[in-house]
Amino acid sequence: MLILAIDTSAVASAALVSSETPGSVVASFSTEDTRSHAEVLAPGIEEMLAGAGVTGNDIDALVVGVGPGPFTGLRSGIATARTLAFVWGKPLHGLVSLDAMALEVAESAAAVPEFLVATDARRKEVYWARYSLADGRLPVREDGPHVSFAADLPDLPAFGAGAGLYADALKAHPDFAQEQPDALYLGKFALARLEAGSGLLDSTPLYLRESDAQVPGPRKRAL
Repeated sequence: MLILAIDTSAVASAALVSSETPGSVVASFSTEDTRSHAEVLAPGIEEMLAGAGVTGNDIDALVVGVGPGPFTGLRSGIATARTLAFVWGKPLHGLVSLDAMALEVAESAAAVPEFLVATDARRKEVYWARYSLADGRLPVREDGPHVSFAADLPDLPAFGAGAGLYADALKAHPDFAQEQPDALYLGKFALARLEAGSGLLDSTPLYLRESDAQVPGPRKRAL
């Protein structure tokens, strides 16, 4: 099975993962900028596919990170994934973006039985979820995702850029203090779930906040 994974909940990233490749990863790319998704995502995917010698016909399914994340960033990734799935006639699945970082933690030397993943939600808040980890299994999301002030989170080891940003309030792991959800781990998580026969989400975004944009009310007529 060959999967194209896309995530724009924080940075823009994409990856090709395959059950027939050692380590699962065929190709990947990721930016460091959290504000240029629309400009870099499509060209980055095109270049990645070309470099791997892969076309839409070769891909079995797509998976997209559904957040939580800012409205504009999530919209870029989900719209791109929906468009490619429609054009190629391939199934599209969704996955909570924080799950990707939970898998990265699980595969690292820093793994612990219970932990938090947190990303920057701005406004002095974080997007977060709580995970548990059993030997040889994928991380299990026990609570979340939520958006909260860092001081209100459970007292557990915390991983991700949100934890690093509020290290004074959280038990932030220094090796993950700048980490963001990455499509590489999103794809690996989805591949493991699909091969095990487990279901995934649809591509509905998890914004957790109302949009700042407001529909203007009716204008009053001048007398």
